[in-house]
Amino acid sequence: MSDGSAPPLIELRAVTKTYGQGQAAFQALRGVDVTIAQGEFTAIMGPSGSGKSTALNILGCLDTPSAGSYLFRGVAVETLSPDQRALLRRHCLGFVFQGFNLLARTSAQENVELPLLYRGADSAARHRAAQEALARVGLTGWERHTPAELSGGQLQRVAIARAIVTHPLVLLADEPTGNLDTTRSHEIMELLATLNREQGITVLMVTHEPEMAAYAGRTIRFVDGLVASDSISLSPSNDVKP
Repeated sequence: MSDGSAPPLIELRAVTKTYGQGQAAFQALRGVDVTIAQGEFTAIMGPSGSGKSTALNILGCLDTPSAGSYLFRGVAVETLSPDQRALLRRHCLGFVFQGFNLLARTSAQENVELPLLYRGADSAARHRAAQEALARVGLTGWERHTPAELSGGQLQRVAIARAIVTHPLVLLADEPTGNLDTTRSHEIMELLATLNREQGITVLMVTHEPEMAAYAGRTIRFVDGLVASDSISLSPSNDVKP
């Protein structure tokens, strides 16, 4: 959490996002104010079209506000060049998606190494870091398996290992349990909670499932492009589950 002297890790200030023009214009965000401290685990919820995924895309530097400001450690992200935003994504952010987004004919280890390849890391460093990341998600011994040889839960673990191999400050998860059964979903949520608690990774997760949101210490609900509620959990599931 912030010590009061440093800026918050993340701030959205009066952020709006409009798609299209004229009568076809759609305002996905209508003046959103959100502050996230380092080390938080926050669930972002809301019905379809509420703006939650748009907010996550802006937080992940995949989109920019139409108005307002997104500050990352006090720096206005919208003032950065595309190359600078790409560097911010590469060095500070990790992404986990509902559909895993793994390369089909590539081993688990090679999938996890991909972000390090983009960074220009040498082969030995990539191998070592990927093995460590896979071990952290419980997949030691599965490094050489391709996605076709892995279960849904294992695929999402590989995707999480790929997201954390660069030691990001923030992990952005978009419906990370959407393609999993109940048992696998809880396993993935416990893994995310452990990474947040033990590694100090800030987790921002979009979900439509209250049972999954219960793992977070905070829940922000979007309705019609606005923050409808912002609540802190006194006993998140990640504090009471084994």
